[in-house]
Amino acid sequence: MIVRPRPNIFQLFFVMHGSIVPRILPQIIGFAAYSVLVVELVSWLALDMSDFNIAPFGLIAITLSIYLGFRNNAAYDRWWEARKLWGQLVFDIRNLSRGAISLIEDRDRHRPLLMNALAFCHALRGQLRKVDATTETKAFIGSEADGLARHANRADELVRRMGRQINAARKDGAIDPIGFRILDERLSSLAAVQAGCERIAGTPLPFAYTLLLQRTAYVVCLLLPFGLVPSTGWATPLFTALIAYTFFGLDALSEELEDPFGTEANDLALDGLCRVCEISVLEALGERASPMLAPKRHFFS
Repeated sequence: MIVRPRPNIFQLFFVMHGSIVPRILPQIIGFAAYSVLVVELVSWLALDMSDFNIAPFGLIAITLSIYLGFRNNAAYDRWWEARKLWGQLVFDIRNLSRGAISLIEDRDRHRPLLMNALAFCHALRGQLRKVDATTETKAFIGSEADGLARHANRADELVRRMGRQINAARKDGAIDPIGFRILDERLSSLAAVQAGCERIAGTPLPFAYTLLLQRTAYVVCLLLPFGLVPSTGWATPLFTALIAYTFFGLDALSEELEDPFGTEANDLALDGLCRVCEISVLEALGERASPMLAPKRHFFS
């Protein structure tokens, strides 16, 4: 996630870190060069292009804009829902730590439970980003993290472990049935957050939308120079590049937001959210917590 103040008018055109421009630069340059060839060809052959105008492209552009708007809104909805789910996770971890410490007086019981909760956060982050989070989970549950490797869904196994821990506490009389129910509801909420994240990660937007948008954008940009030449002449490459930037930029941005759990510039800062959970739990236990992660070159991972 990019965290930086709004650029001023002079910086606006030169900010590349976090911009979608580097990703679509080949299309911008390619269509600008293609437009130069079209203008050269029309000039060299002395073709009469007076019957061509921009009007048909205006109608197509309106339709394409509707498609792009729909896809961009759908992608942002996924990004925002993912952020709300991780906000809910922070809320549930804080409630679990408060409830566990209040309801289970034995520190040797509630501390391992909360360490498993922190391991759950990192295991979920690892699953969503498709990276190995064993090192991070080991920092909280030690050698028990090695046993997670045989489970396809490590985060879910950690929820089951926490369930077994509070059930053992109930059987041993360390917690009463009401307290057990309260903590079990917290675990159910963690499982609901995980299921919501898995739903977003495992259900991309329909491929037909992407195919339709990209086909239409390429066709429009390929034909656009012929409609612009009669009225804009040698300025045609500039206008074509600007339109390509708009169409392909919105398409690339929505594609990036569609998967909010990755490590691209505009994805969610899952590392930072895991650190927020660590600080909440360790401070509740009266232990020293690591400081909050700081952005690196305006990038918050």
